[in-house]
Amino acid sequence: MSTVIDQAVEARLVAADPRMLTIPASLHYDCDDPFAVRMTFPAPATLEGVEVSWSFGRELLSAGLEESTGDGDVRIRPYGYERTVLEFHAPEGTAIVHVRTGELRSFLKRSAALVPAGHEHLHLEIDADLAELLRDAC
Repeated sequence: MSTVIDQAVEARLVAADPRMLTIPASLHYDCDDPFAVRMTFPAPATLEGVEVSWSFGRELLSAGLEESTGDGDVRIRPYGYERTVLEFHAPEGTAIVHVRTGELRSFLKRSAALVPAGHEHLHLEIDADLAELLRDAC
């Protein structure tokens, strides 16, 4: 059984232009980092022309489907019944995208099948990670 989920999603970029551009994006979940979700935008979809990834809590994504959440670099809120807004704040500016809520729910359901919410700590390799951190300390 795979311990990684990659799911393509359709994101709609909110910009000054009244029409929203559709851009490809992907969601990524890995049991080795059970608390996190990564959303990646390919190089052609970014202003810098390089792939951009944002990592944020799976719990943040889940909560953002129901109510406005987040007060840092990533903020998520529902937008009607069918869409969810994800805001990504960086020193260079803010990117706002709409994603179909159904796609996000599907992704979260798949990730919960790998690691149920509340059981993330069971998938951490704390002893190995601590040993690696301390390896060079002596």
